[in-house]
Amino acid sequence: MNEKINQLINFALKNEMIKKEDEYYSINKLLDLLKIDRFKRCEVDDISLYDILDSMLKYACEKELIEDDMTNRDLFDTCIMDCIMPRPSEVVTKFNELYKISPQKATDYYYDLSIHSNYIRKSRTDKNIKFNAYYKYGDIQISINLSKPEKDPKEIAKAKLVKSSGYPKCLLCKENVGYAGHMNHPARQTHRIIPLSLNDNQYFLQYSPYVYYNEHCIVFNNEHIPMKIDENTFKNLFSFIKQFPHYMLGSNADLPIVGGSILTHDHYQGGKHHFPMEYAQTIKEIKIKDYDVKVEMIKWPLSTLRLTGTNDEEVVRLSTYILNKWIQYSDEGLDIVAFTNGERHNTITPIARMKDNQYQIDLVLRNNRTSEQYPDGIFHPHQEHHHIKKENIGLIEVMGLAILPARLKNELADLKECLLGKKNIEDFDALKKHIEWYEYLKTISIDEKNIDKILEQETVKKFVSVLENAGVYKMNEEGINGFTRFVEYLNE
Repeated sequence: MNEKINQLINFALKNEMIKKEDEYYSINKLLDLLKIDRFKRCEVDDISLYDILDSMLKYACEKELIEDDMTNRDLFDTCIMDCIMPRPSEVVTKFNELYKISPQKATDYYYDLSIHSNYIRKSRTDKNIKFNAYYKYGDIQISINLSKPEKDPKEIAKAKLVKSSGYPKCLLCKENVGYAGHMNHPARQTHRIIPLSLNDNQYFLQYSPYVYYNEHCIVFNNEHIPMKIDENTFKNLFSFIKQFPHYMLGSNADLPIVGGSILTHDHYQGGKHHFPMEYAQTIKEIKIKDYDVKVEMIKWPLSTLRLTGTNDEEVVRLSTYILNKWIQYSDEGLDIVAFTNGERHNTITPIARMKDNQYQIDLVLRNNRTSEQYPDGIFHPHQEHHHIKKENIGLIEVMGLAILPARLKNELADLKECLLGKKNIEDFDALKKHIEWYEYLKTISIDEKNIDKILEQETVKKFVSVLENAGVYKMNEEGINGFTRFVEYLNE
């Protein structure tokens, strides 16, 4: 272990996680954690962080310091990295110092730290399968998410025995900073957050540990309060964009089915990434009276109005006006109903960015109503697409990036073998849900050379169909006419 501790300390010094004055402090924390009573500083070769951690975890298991399962290993390697982490105040101070030079220098430092600390487990996120293909609306992006490995049955059983303390209240709360974690809650000793003021309200910036796209960040409220889309949402989005013009920022909607996974805590997601939606073509430009803002109906599977202007207050004012009008709007012939028995169904998914030095926001019209035919949601992935994607269509999917389940890696590989005639689909229980799709794929001329590209293209087509299911107005003549009626209603 002597060699590995030396290597880890060198790694921390090299990446400016600790200073020379912190060297023996960190060494002694590591010795205590690993139950080692002797140490010698010596020259060692540099190796990757992941190799160092793997060796330390193997040692911890052999010495019975931890049980040898994924959850305990993750909890322990976070403890290891905590020994070489700067304190939260130090991170905030350095971020603010760099921000004075440029916002991008500040986020570059913060993002790099999140990777060097293994808070973002890059060795896992790099395993995600990514591809893209053009279909109908643009170059659609696919990611098969392999960065969150599933627990084995023994770990699940253990997790059920852990009583919830209610602290932290959720995975987004500020109380997660430094939290040791347990079987039901990830370790967060390496977690650092940056205080922000948005529209005179206290928020924090962090990165997603699962980084679904480049510099995937989360901006969350100081308080554990529910998601809500209103005027303040738009003000907050633009307040952030002003401070970090190289990032985009959006919000999940505030209703079940069309919202995100954590509706209980007000938060936004953004980052340094260009989503397919950003490049969507314009169907028509619209003039809304009393507003000096460019408004476009864009060609996208989810019904979207794009607002662009030089005055962010004017864009916010118009966004609020459109939201309030949409909340009250029904078009029953197209299954759009605003309320049933007093329950609201209409809301908006907003995405803000700077574009050519102007403020731009995409307002995506959403409706969460269910029916007997569509119990999961009328504007939700329909049953025939569940073999690919059945989860809620949240912000990331809305923008044209599919986050697909890890099971698809093996299922697509087996499907490939079946299509090439090397295996029989009836021998795979996991492929039964793909039977209809398989029968369709068999009608395409497939060979060894083109099958990978065809499977990627057809997966993209499936995802686009999912997005079209979620669109309140379909991109056909009837749908565009319905969308136009809503726009005309805005001018009444």
